[in-house]
Formats: sequence, structure tokens, C-alpha cells
Amino acid sequence: MSCPDFRIGRLGLTTAAACIAIAVAGAAAAQSMVVRSTGPSATKYPTGTKFKAGDRVTLVAGDKLVLIQSGKTRTLSGAGTFNASGVVQVSQSMGSTVSRMIAKKPPLQSRAGASRGPGEIEPAYVRAPNLWLLDYREGGTFCVADPAALLLWRPDASTGTIVTVEGAGKTGRAELKADSQFKRWPADVPLQYGVDYRFSGGGLAAPVTIRFTPLETLPETPDASADILTAKGCTPQLDRLVDALQDPASATG
Repeated sequence: MSCPDFRIGRLGLTTAAACIAIAVAGAAAAQSMVVRSTGPSATKYPTGTKFKAGDRVTLVAGDKLVLIQSGKTRTLSGAGTFNASGVVQVSQSMGSTVSRMIAKKPPLQSRAGASRGPGEIEPAYVRAPNLWLLDYREGGTFCVADPAALLLWRPDASTGTIVTVEGAGKTGRAELKADSQFKRWPADVPLQYGVDYRFSGGGLAAPVTIRFTPLETLPETPDASADILTAKGCTPQLDRLVDALQDPASATG
């Protein structure tokens, strides 16, 4: 939109404000952010780095950046100089996956193929289908908005198992029955922010430590989710989102 010349007055101020708002909105829409950074330039372009439309990114051999913009990701691999903005077409099936990933209420049905029969080969690493499910295999910081609604999740529900949770001076157990991937946080262990919790059992090869940090509200979009998860240091959830956004058909560079 090009803004017409006008004399300053009440109408003019209104028009000017509208033009400024459109310009700002356009700039915001064009902004992209690094959500995964590896290689020699990872310190130059760390996760959370933001680019405006037209910015150039210079990479060297071994570099790989994943950028998010308008709910889509784009991968840049070095060496080379790239425009930080680009259009990526997303398949309809991937859009459904991302919608489930950022939904405020996690899907509670079992994932197809979650239970393996005798002799079946275990699939490659499977992530939880929603950002707000606690995959107790993933240590680090976990963002949670409503501790009372927190659900533990596991990928393989072929057998029953028990997860032991220690923290805040208490110890509790969460029993996941066969064919169930979900279990509520153990009621006898208070969930507190900034406290280390130790998880053991439940198929873990070694204990895992998780610390919780609060979210005031759940984000509405993939971009907002990536932004707040980066700011809060909730790396496992950010990785989960980025993996869901990765489309095999998307262009590189």
C-alpha cells in the first residue's frame, strides 16, 4: 500500500497511523528467526537471531541454519550467501501435524503404531505430538502454562511401565499401563518452577533431569511458539516444533 499525500489534521493523523500500522505489520510479517543453528557460524547466528526482509546471511562450509517465517521453515546450508527471506510451500498433511503440535489441548488418543508387536523393529526417534506433553526422555527446561493439566508422554505403549519422579523434597510414581501413552503428573509430587526433577524407570537407560519454567499464556502460532520457547530456553520443545515444521519437499538455500 502506498500512502497518499495529505495535510495534517484529524483525518490526516488517522490515515498516517493506519499507514504506519500497515508498514509495521508488513515488516513484522517478513521477519524470520533462527530456530536451529549448527556449524562454525553457530555463534554468529545463534538460535533466536532475527532477520528483516532483505537481510543477507553468509555461511561457511559445514554451516546449517533453520529459519522460521510465517509458520514455515527454510534450511540454509553453507558455504554461500543467502537472502534470509524465502517462500516455502507446505504440504497439507504437514500443516495438520503442526496444528496438532501447537494445539492448547494435546491429543489424547494413542498414536498409530505406538504399540509394537513381537519381533517388530523399533522406529526411529519419535517425538511427542504436542508441545505441551512432557516427554520425560528429554532433559532440560520445559515450558508449562498449567501444572494441573500436565501430562507425561512416552512413545512406546506396548507394555506397562512405572516412572519415578523425585523433586521438591518428594518422590512419586506414575504408572503407565499397556496401550497408554499418557499419564498425569503424580499428585504427591508438587510441581514447582525453577526446581530440578529427576526421572527414572519408564524405559530410561539413565535418569533424566527436567526443570520447569512458567508460560503466562500458550502461544497461538508456530512463530510465536518458537519465539517464546527460545526466550525461555525450552530447547526440547523448540526442537520438537522444528522437527514438525521440517518438510522433505521444502527447498534448501
